[in-house]
Amino acid sequence: MACTAEDKQHARQIVRRLARHYPDATCSLDFSAPLELLVATILSAQCTDERVNLVTKQLFKKYRSAADYATAAPADLERDIQSTGFFRNKAKSLRTCCQKLLDEHGGTVPQDLEALVQLPGIGRKTANVILGTAFKIPSGVVVDTHVGRLSRRLGLTAQKDAVKVENDLIERIPKKEWIAFSHRMIQLGRQYCMARKPNCGDCPLAQVCPKIGVGESR
Repeated sequence: MACTAEDKQHARQIVRRLARHYPDATCSLDFSAPLELLVATILSAQCTDERVNLVTKQLFKKYRSAADYATAAPADLERDIQSTGFFRNKAKSLRTCCQKLLDEHGGTVPQDLEALVQLPGIGRKTANVILGTAFKIPSGVVVDTHVGRLSRRLGLTAQKDAVKVENDLIERIPKKEWIAFSHRMIQLGRQYCMARKPNCGDCPLAQVCPKIGVGESR
């Protein structure tokens, strides 16, 4: 999807309206350190942020370092995160990821995209979340299901692949807005722009949204 001056102007209108409506939007996962955010993002796969926050409230008291996760007994860690779903795979990812943090990064979370995506359980989306939210580094635009869906509905992309969606958004949105944009789009998707029954009448983006796909049978 080639990016034109008109496309960038459309994106700027969306960015401005989102900023006015959600000036304080931030990550909905609870954390107090980069490692905690890394753990929370791994647990958030196929799980609600609310459930993850319930689990990590106790988990972060028990596991305080990369070494704690890396050396945890698999059965114990699985039990501690069981309610997030897919707990065996997630426990394995946490243990192997934290072991690699110990082996290659001294137990600390690296502030580099390429280093992060080399960690087990960490893809580009998760790496962008960690860099943007924990370190305030705009490495890219986080494209979760909300951001991808809303970006297509708003006419910011026609792509379905998350990496291609991100590439379109990077072309259209100023770098200084990348981090906040994703948080604000997620809030919009939860409050107004639901997949099946969007509340277009009250949506703060109603005047600039082409409503692509709204009303189509699914």
